[in-house]
Amino acid sequence: MKYPLRENRTPGAILLNMLISFVSLFVNGFGVWLTIRADFGAAPWDVFNLGLSGTFGIRYGTASIIVSCTILLIDILLREPIGLTMIIDAVTVGKTVDLFNLLDLIPVPETIAGKILMQLAGLVVLAYTYFFYMSAALGCGPRDTLLVGLKKRLKHIPIGIVSVMLLATVTLVGWLLGGPVNVGTLICAFGSGPIMQLAFFTVRFDATKVNHRNIVDSCRVLFGRRRDNR
Repeated sequence: MKYPLRENRTPGAILLNMLISFVSLFVNGFGVWLTIRADFGAAPWDVFNLGLSGTFGIRYGTASIIVSCTILLIDILLREPIGLTMIIDAVTVGKTVDLFNLLDLIPVPETIAGKILMQLAGLVVLAYTYFFYMSAALGCGPRDTLLVGLKKRLKHIPIGIVSVMLLATVTLVGWLLGGPVNVGTLICAFGSGPIMQLAFFTVRFDATKVNHRNIVDSCRVLFGRRRDNR
């Protein structure tokens, strides 16, 4: 499948892809909300966010923004490329979860089967929104960039092990802060990868072939006088 806007060579293409990123990350926040709403244990990073939320008496979205911005700063210190999508991600997802908490559209499932189904539904939503915002080619999320940055510095450790170490650390700290850990935490930790891979297969999307623009190049195209013909 081809995505003609992926090159982001014109201001119009970048603005449209920013809109695509925002909408997809808004829907992504709904997927995150579903995995939390299932009340069966949150995903590792959400365990951490919810732990911070409960400890300091702040909203989930506020905790998420604090964590995302902190990771974004670490990404910069690691000299990893920063894209516009990372900024949109840091602000949008957490506050979308707050919005759906306020709207309270779907009741908490009463059965274990219902909880598992809601969590799986959330993971499916997340998988397809990853496709949309990655295809916009304006950068990945702060956490994915952090994982890549850590892998580059831990050269002799497979990225899967680095990922497990990172998720285990944030889950432990989140649990110590009072974040919800349960069977659903394992479902999210080990189910998100295969579900994402299946979703990408259905749309014939190869994330490794996307050439993401960093924020500096994007701004040059947005505010420069000439079209980028790279």
